[in-house]
Amino acid sequence: MNLSNKSVLLKANACVIEGDNEGFLLWCTDDVKWEFVGDKTLTGKEAVREYMNLTYVEPPKFDVENLIEADEYVTAIGKISMKDEEGQMNDYAYCDVWRFREGKMCELRAFVIKL
Repeated sequence: MNLSNKSVLLKANACVIEGDNEGFLLWCTDDVKWEFVGDKTLTGKEAVREYMNLTYVEPPKFDVENLIEADEYVTAIGKISMKDEEGQMNDYAYCDVWRFREGKMCELRAFVIKL
């Protein structure tokens, strides 16, 4: 079954919401790259796995306002809420630009601002 890139992102994000980080990673290429603009860059599934295990101790809550698909890109705009190291809930506005290769997410460029 060939899914649109937008559908792949929705299925992958559903895994994150359910706390299934490994399910999310199945939708990523082995050489996936996550760039948090102005902060850090993660390269490879293992780096993303470590980040998710540390950051998503409790699954984040997404409010996706717009999903825009064009060619091999999907842009997601919205808000995300997640707990910090002290257990406090924080809200962020985000714009994620995902690039896809052969039906999998291979690159993320994330613009995230704490509200």
